[in-house]
Amino acid sequence: MPAGAAAQRVRAAVRDALAALPAPVRTAPPLVGCSGGADSTALVLAVRAVVDGPVHAAVVDHGLQDGSAQRSAALADRLRESGVDAAVHAVEVGVAGGMEAAARRARRAALLAARPDPRSPVLLGHTLDDQAETVLLGLARGSGARSLAGMREWSDPWLRPLLGLRRADTARFCARAGVEVWDDPHNADPRFTRSRLRHEVLPLLEDVLGGGVAGALARSAGQLRDDDDALAERAGLLRAAAERAPGAEPDTERDRAGPWTTGAPGDSADSSPAAPHPGTGDGWSPDTGTGAVAVPLDAAALATAPAAVRRRVLREWLTGAGVRALTEPQLRAADDLVGRWRGQGGPTLGGGLELTRARGRLVLRHQRWGRDRA
Repeated sequence: MPAGAAAQRVRAAVRDALAALPAPVRTAPPLVGCSGGADSTALVLAVRAVVDGPVHAAVVDHGLQDGSAQRSAALADRLRESGVDAAVHAVEVGVAGGMEAAARRARRAALLAARPDPRSPVLLGHTLDDQAETVLLGLARGSGARSLAGMREWSDPWLRPLLGLRRADTARFCARAGVEVWDDPHNADPRFTRSRLRHEVLPLLEDVLGGGVAGALARSAGQLRDDDDALAERAGLLRAAAERAPGAEPDTERDRAGPWTTGAPGDSADSSPAAPHPGTGDGWSPDTGTGAVAVPLDAAALATAPAAVRRRVLREWLTGAGVRALTEPQLRAADDLVGRWRGQGGPTLGGGLELTRARGRLVLRHQRWGRDRA
């Protein structure tokens, strides 16, 4: 593709993505994350070309390489010379979850803090090639549909206008503009999984399968996003119903015995809450009388749904309440309290939390609650 056509495609993609934003976001000044690479450089220059008002850019210095501070400052200077309000944001990268994940968390936090307006969209330079790599990573990790759906063009506040374009397009854009770009050596470092996918795995797949692999992976991700949206809508309705449902009626004798004894026949003999349902998720706070840290879910309401929808509700309910690093076996054990209920106990979960079934409801509480009450 000629460089002029590539530049037109980049600008058109940015213009269309900005125009499709919700009205309150569309009127706020955009912030572009710029690393100095071809993708983010093409993005910030295209935004400057199509936006009438001020354009802001954040250059995040991760401090992981010698000379990164000077390089970041020079990039911000060049962006300001081109009419972009640019600033450098230095971050400290931790070690939890690996360097790549830690750097991403630090970068995202810095970009959120740098927004000129709480409504401002944050534009990122991910391309179709990045999307293909993301899908492959999800496949290799055995991820579900949500991860395999890849990155969304718009996920408030993140906007990715270039997801339909190739890296070759952004490289041609920058070449035509005559701007200097910086190739981060981490992107070619074989110690990082994504780098090896980019330079070894995807080229091999393209060769073996006759080309078009990146585009095919991106199309599959798009189809899965449609499926994910449908599942998310149904899961939202199911969760609301499970939070509102009254649950099984408490057994009078058991109810007198105290808050952590069993209720409905067939429910867990473990300690269980006898307190009334605390209400819906809106404005709900932890129940100090029962130890529950989230709105209990009615098992009968959950049982009406297919397992895929039910597990989605459970995953979001558990992680939203503070369960860390939820595993597939833990999720299935939680689902078994609904779909394969035989009076068994629930799983112990990350974050010091445990799940039980009592009086027809799934109850999530701190493990220490029962010990503190003893």
